[in-house]
Amino acid sequence: MTAPTLSPTAISGRASAKPRRRRRGSADISSRPGFLGYGLLVATLLGAILPLYWAFLIASGDSSTLNNVNMPWWPGGNFLANAWKVVSNERVLFFKAVLNSLIVSTVVSASVVFFSTLAGYSFAKLRFRGSRGLFIFVIATTAVPTQLGVVPLFIVMSQLGWTGTLGAVIVPGLVTAFGVFWMTQYLSTALPDELIEAGRVDGANMFQTFWYIGFPAARPAAAMLGLFTFIATWTNFFWPFIVLDPSNPTLPVALSQLQANYFVDYSIVLAGVLLATLPLLILFVVAGRQLVAGIMQGAVKG
Repeated sequence: MTAPTLSPTAISGRASAKPRRRRRGSADISSRPGFLGYGLLVATLLGAILPLYWAFLIASGDSSTLNNVNMPWWPGGNFLANAWKVVSNERVLFFKAVLNSLIVSTVVSASVVFFSTLAGYSFAKLRFRGSRGLFIFVIATTAVPTQLGVVPLFIVMSQLGWTGTLGAVIVPGLVTAFGVFWMTQYLSTALPDELIEAGRVDGANMFQTFWYIGFPAARPAAAMLGLFTFIATWTNFFWPFIVLDPSNPTLPVALSQLQANYFVDYSIVLAGVLLATLPLLILFVVAGRQLVAGIMQGAVKG
């Protein structure tokens, strides 16, 4: 068998063909955000920081700060004094309110994460009769305004004798429809069916496959859900204001006592608001990396 021969034109064409040079840094330049991207990030950052800084300006002043025509852009020296007035106010019960908010937010967040992940695992990976209709019903409950359920919920809490106690705030928020929807959507793409089958082959029962396989796979989304649930519960004012007594308040309800007078000193009110916001800022700093990981892993399939 003779070897194939190449024509002179093909040989000259190969010789003249030069490899295309890749532009240096072309991929890096295209992947980096441009001036517009950085500008939007800076504008978003300033939009988030400016309200806090404005509140700190007023909280560090006195009652006449808002009456000035030219609002100062540099903080005053009265923030610690105003904060001490909030903490030492006998009507506010600051430390008791912080403890109550911490208990309620922690218990509700842990319960929402556990039950939402359990329900999401069931809807995403288990096959049972009526699962689709039940899932649609759970999602449909998010369309019902919260205010419509206040009166019957208050009647139930009254008949149980729970009004004025933290149980009346904790029990209605033990699980949320959004949490079930979020965990269902995440587990349906992030957890392969092969892992569940491997666990069952190894002899694990249904709850063991959830606890040792499903729950670890849902950890990023669960961390994000727990963080946002904690924040929503910490800042919740409407239902605790209705069902709790002034002698046993959560933090937003306690801070509302600062506006009960005929004259409202907004420097003290905003000092209390900043004190209530400080734990959330610390929580964001501590759990920020896990939050970003949950957002990125929840946005990427597979």
